Amino acid sequence: MKSVDRITTEELYMMSKKMSEPLVKGVVDISRRLLVLDAGLHVDEELFLLKQGSQQADLWGINLWPEFIGTERFVEFDSMVNIRPMQNNRSRGVDDPDIRQTILDIVAEKVDG
Repeated sequence: MKSVDRITTEELYMMSKKMSEPLVKGVVDISRRLLVLDAGLHVDEELFLLKQGSQQADLWGINLWPEFIGTERFVEFDSMVNIRPMQNNRSRGVDDPDIRQTILDIVAEKVDG
């Protein structure tokens, strides 16, 4: 697991090979514009960021599908850590379109490709 400033498509492919499906789990801190990747569970990445000073309300789980880089299918908004009734997010997705766009912007800043 690591916090990334920049990551290449090749690195994402290598990370995805560790998973049962060809994806990379990630958690984004939308306030601090951080991205943590490469853990078996989103909750591990979430805990890592919380220990680094992130706030729970700012953390959102995603999956990156390297084979779909450059398409709408590259970023998947699906994680148990996203279920937050107190923030009006009752699904495993990210219901707020502004938050989704912020996540997409952060991923675009961090992923070369």
